Amino acid sequence: MNDPIITIEGLNKTYEGGFQALTRVDLTIQRGEIFALLGPNGAGKTTLISVVCGLVNPSQGHVVVDGYDNVSHYRQARELIGLVPQELTNEAFETVWNTVSFSRGLFGKSPNPAHIEKVLKSLALWDKRNNRLMTLSGGMKRRVLIAKALSHEPRILFLDEPTAGVDVELRRDMWNVVRGLRDNGVTIILTTHYIEEAEEMADRIGVINRGEIVLVEEKAALMNKLGSKQLTLQLHTPLTVLPAALEQDELSLTADGYELVYTYDGRQEEEGRGISALLTQLEKAGIGFKDLHTRQSSLEDIFVDLVKERS
Repeated sequence: MNDPIITIEGLNKTYEGGFQALTRVDLTIQRGEIFALLGPNGAGKTTLISVVCGLVNPSQGHVVVDGYDNVSHYRQARELIGLVPQELTNEAFETVWNTVSFSRGLFGKSPNPAHIEKVLKSLALWDKRNNRLMTLSGGMKRRVLIAKALSHEPRILFLDEPTAGVDVELRRDMWNVVRGLRDNGVTIILTTHYIEEAEEMADRIGVINRGEIVLVEEKAALMNKLGSKQLTLQLHTPLTVLPAALEQDELSLTADGYELVYTYDGRQEEEGRGISALLTQLEKAGIGFKDLHTRQSSLEDIFVDLVKERS
């Protein structure tokens, strides 16, 4: 059964000067999921997070966080949320332990050294607990941001570009950290420029463009529905033209007629126009092939197509 932890309805945000950052945003985040919000620069990702976290007031609409309206019950709603921004600000001379403990105090929580210890250990920061932030690597600083956001035991964690500027190896370490948080019952919402991050981690994906939610879909369903696949057949004998029986938009000849390329998606399969139907047609036409290989479009291909389509 669906169990929403965040419900966003009819959200609009227009800044002074008339710039409309969000337009009629309706979105539901399910408890315990990893939800990836994708969009080009300036699409409204950070504005949407800021409104949900109560840092920016909406022009219209409302947000409910686990039963609490985030305007009329701001304190209760905000206590449920941890926010990991993109940058660590002006705490260079503080130790890891002190800065994380201080963040807990900001939410009015009583000291809990055992919880801080647990958070630091889960993020591989325990050995750095007495280090000043200025001595840490970029990757470690990013982990401190997550520790600060988790210090007050939130049920929801927003990650705004969590691995921007981080090398590939550390990015994968961070993905494991995020999965571990989800396994411990934290709902994760992340914005990212890295399509592979969403492809690797997300349960559902939302695409935002020009302040509007273009699409929300389970990742597997999205890739099945919109992700095209290509089957390339290497022919025994080259063709100069396709036989009339095979002339269709999904088929093309390449490599001087030695390759027949079939581009299809889940819909063709459902309509009986998939690979098996094609192979039957080839046999009837007396066209033989010696090898074949397939390629499936990535989430990046789908994202680019969606944004182009609505630009």
